[in-house]
Amino acid sequence: MKILVACEESQAVMIEFRKFGHEAYSCDTQSCSGGYSQWHLKGDIRQILHMKWDMIIAFPPCTHLAKCGACSWEEKKQDGRLHQGVSFFMLFANHRCDKIAIENPEGWMNTNYRKPDQIIQPYMFGHPEMKTTCLWLKGLPLLMETNNVGKPKPFKTVIRKSGKLKGKPYNYYWREGKSAKERSKTFPGIAKAMAEQWGGNNV
Repeated sequence: MKILVACEESQAVMIEFRKFGHEAYSCDTQSCSGGYSQWHLKGDIRQILHMKWDMIIAFPPCTHLAKCGACSWEEKKQDGRLHQGVSFFMLFANHRCDKIAIENPEGWMNTNYRKPDQIIQPYMFGHPEMKTTCLWLKGLPLLMETNNVGKPKPFKTVIRKSGKLKGKPYNYYWREGKSAKERSKTFPGIAKAMAEQWGGNNV
């Protein structure tokens, strides 16, 4: 298959599909960090979406859509940033390609577009971490767990005299010491599952 992995500079998903012999390409406005520039289309995704693709896996930016920024949604409505994020997401949702997967965290699209077809966690695919990940699917099956290592336990929490909690819950594990760019990368176990289940010999 000819596969486009949109908004992916890490090339994590693209590389896994290449292992199965597919003609897969990553695309992003940034240069790739995965080491395979010959399979990376640097530039605006809108310039290549019109091409014939057998499958599109998209990771549209969640900056203006994620639930963690809900307190700013009204402001972003007014200045157009929310509309910008929604419009970009819908470029993929409305595409004519028969097989599409769109990834985003919980947020605006869950309630204002439609509920995702599936919500997954890294710990379902071998990573002892929490990162709620929503998948909107078209023509693709739900991802099956490959190695459920169990929901990670929370950090120890201490209640201060003020009543406020000191410590961090389990959903901060994956953020520790990482930049926003690093946090956005697809977990290897999830990337491998996508390739095996959506691009394996039985698909």
